[in-house]
Amino acid sequence: MNFLSDTTAPAHPKLIEAIAAANTGFEPSYGSDAISARVEARLRDIFECELKVLFAVSGTASNALALSVLCPPDGAILCHDEAHIHRDERGAPEFYTGGGKLIPLRGAHAKIELSELDRTLAEIPEGFVHASPVRVLSLSNLTESGTAYSAAEVSERTARLKGRPAFVHMDGARFANALVSLGCTPAELTWKAGVDVLCFGATKNGALGAEAVVLFPSVADRFESLQARQKRGGHMAPKMRFMAAQFEAWLADDLWLDLARTANAHAQALANGLAALPGTRILHPVDGNEVFAQLPDAVAARLRAAGAGFYQWPDGSARLVTSWCTRADEIETLLETAGQIAP
Repeated sequence: MNFLSDTTAPAHPKLIEAIAAANTGFEPSYGSDAISARVEARLRDIFECELKVLFAVSGTASNALALSVLCPPDGAILCHDEAHIHRDERGAPEFYTGGGKLIPLRGAHAKIELSELDRTLAEIPEGFVHASPVRVLSLSNLTESGTAYSAAEVSERTARLKGRPAFVHMDGARFANALVSLGCTPAELTWKAGVDVLCFGATKNGALGAEAVVLFPSVADRFESLQARQKRGGHMAPKMRFMAAQFEAWLADDLWLDLARTANAHAQALANGLAALPGTRILHPVDGNEVFAQLPDAVAARLRAAGAGFYQWPDGSARLVTSWCTRADEIETLLETAGQIAP
């Protein structure tokens, strides 16, 4: 009954096999290998556009590096107050941008409210010397509350930046989960909706440790600068083919989408079961593989005593995360245990 995080789950066997298959012979270093080239070509097909790709080992590295080529040291990055870049990356975006200022915004279910975005933009007019100019809008999909921005919602927010020299970054650590939940195409949820850079996460969805910074056509010319920053920051893996190999297996035959669908289905089953228990409330729409539940104290204590692993969110709720390898019997056991003492 491990629902702590999808990062606690093992890597999918096909990705491990791909790493072993890549471990033969010699290949050029630092992303110049044949596997990396094939993955970039595959991503062009998936996203229906020309693009550039840089592989990184962690979501924090990919977010910070991506933001560093979008936001100058004297610029501002707008994000939700719950965003990972604001709450969970120990100042990495500020460090890698050389001083870029994160401005947190509010909104229900970890989505930036349009009125909040409009208010903030009005308070920071372009050319106002006393304020950090807005240079990036960062959206998380899934959000930190497990909700998904639809393509229309992304477009509504990115349109607010028109007329400003600003870009849109998407933290897609759980992009696959959002995508299968919404039923749209990768292109519709990203560059067609105004996104310039996607930090495309595989680690939470079956990879051993592999992330990709995807630069869409609007900023593809910044790839060399991104590479230089990756090298200078100590994040350029010499044997990058092993990260690329994971992506190649992950993307093959739409495995990445199948794994996300499995995780999402388990989360929905878990949410439905918890919602039926007296005294339990689901706090956010379940658009992916995360469930946030307000549990009675006795139920939470009983679950922990029985060995269930979940994270207590700062608001006191329980965050339960499913993964590609969550089993139905784990969910059944958790729900049976909770039901034994539900008031």
